[in-house]
Amino acid sequence: MRVSNELKKIEDLYTSNLKSQGMVPTAVGWNSPESQRLRFEKLTTVIEDRSAPVSINDYGCGYGALLECAIKHCGVPVAAYHGYDLSESMLAAAKENLGFFEGELDLRRAKDIITTADFSFVSGTFNVRFESTYEDWKAFIETKLAEIDAHSTRGFAFNLLSTYVDWQDPNLFYGDPSYWFDLCKRKYSKRVALLHDYPLHEWTIVVRKHLI
Repeated sequence: MRVSNELKKIEDLYTSNLKSQGMVPTAVGWNSPESQRLRFEKLTTVIEDRSAPVSINDYGCGYGALLECAIKHCGVPVAAYHGYDLSESMLAAAKENLGFFEGELDLRRAKDIITTADFSFVSGTFNVRFESTYEDWKAFIETKLAEIDAHSTRGFAFNLLSTYVDWQDPNLFYGDPSYWFDLCKRKYSKRVALLHDYPLHEWTIVVRKHLI
């Protein structure tokens, strides 16, 4: 897959955003704190039982806003957090931002997930493709979902910009929700939910695994 150049561009983009804007939602692609929080609320619905601490993989963690929101606003008890990002600056910001977290904090500069957790999340990480072709980026996402599934014992959730829009930015990736729902339903679990009823130009897919 010819996406390595784009990954470097993504790293540079978010490093530059952080330097110019600081630890704010716009630095990681969201237009407001409210929309960022709404996305996290949708993603964390994958965690049904919140009576016991869970471990989390966060692929494209940025400055750790998902963990902050999960704990402070969504009532998710987290014992361990594995945050992945390409930007060293973002990881440094995450370490600073998550100073309140008392669990296991593991921040990694890596493009591949190697830690197993109860749940894994991808928020916005798949949206920017720059000059990658649609098919190359689609294949990249499919490969990553297989990797995420293999490292998630209880479930995972991710979002993509929706094809149900009036205009598309050529540098971004827009996913047909029917295609990705079908893929997850066939490959990963019988318990799949597609959330496309909230007021943003995107959707969220939640995959819950059966416990044997």
